[in-house]
Amino acid sequence: MKIAIVCDWLVTYAGSERVLGEIIQCYPDADLYAVVDFLPETDRAFLLNKPVKTTYIQHFPFAKKQYRHYLPWMPLAIEQLDLSAYDLIISSSHAVAKGVLTGPHQIHISYVHSPMRYAWDLQHQYLKESGLDRGIKGHIAKYFLHRLRLWDQRTAHGVDHFIANSQFIAKRIWKTYRREATVIHPPIDLAQFKPYMQKENYYLAASRLVPYKKIDLIVEAFAAMPDKKLIVIGDGPDFNKIKAKAAENVEMLGYQSNEKLTYYLQRAKAFVFAAEEDFGLLPLEAQACGTPVIAYGKGGGIRDCARNGSRISNRYFL
Repeated sequence: MKIAIVCDWLVTYAGSERVLGEIIQCYPDADLYAVVDFLPETDRAFLLNKPVKTTYIQHFPFAKKQYRHYLPWMPLAIEQLDLSAYDLIISSSHAVAKGVLTGPHQIHISYVHSPMRYAWDLQHQYLKESGLDRGIKGHIAKYFLHRLRLWDQRTAHGVDHFIANSQFIAKRIWKTYRREATVIHPPIDLAQFKPYMQKENYYLAASRLVPYKKIDLIVEAFAAMPDKKLIVIGDGPDFNKIKAKAAENVEMLGYQSNEKLTYYLQRAKAFVFAAEEDFGLLPLEAQACGTPVIAYGKGGGIRDCARNGSRISNRYFL
């Protein structure tokens, strides 16, 4: 049986890439496809040295740093991948990967990290945070997102089986596509994250620094609590914006290696998590380190863990 694995883009090693790595471990002989591949050599081990077949967006100007700006071209690009020779297609999708074209003799299983948040229920939040909720640019963005929703809805018919990373995302899939989804939670490497009970006097927030992660909200909260220290790990487009809000009791460390992240997770007084996340691996990794979690009481991993008896602090962080 010939197998193809398709993902959205490979630019960093984060939550969806960890899941992708596990899928590759299950099917080591599968071929791998992505919209673009700019993953650093230091982060490629999880791909098992597989070559990655990409779309024409790989060669667009400034695509390495501005690939997200080419989102309007991605539906067309993903449809140009010729997968007709494969018996099984597995897509790891949070954007356009599930939109690959397949035939009646093929099986398409899509592991959905989330339907496109910015095109569906979080559209208004994204437009407002991007300054695109009004004006000519705003009208263009809204029209594009409308067209993207139509495309996204249509491509759901090409998926034979949906897999969701949480009950929360399974509900989103039902709401968006009216399709049932089997829930398979992302894996946690418990061998890497061992309990460490000697806690130090700081709180930790770690994430990609993008609007929906709400790291700016956490930083603002600690600015009002000068007696409490916060360490923020992560990089992203909002880094400078968040750093400008940071008070003296907030330390911005930027991107750190997995080893450094584990070090800070193990020793933190608590891990602070304010996002309404699709799943959220870091709160579970914090708990695996014996570190309590202060979390916003909505989203995927938070609710699923609470339902399964986890000791996660299921409180609102406002």
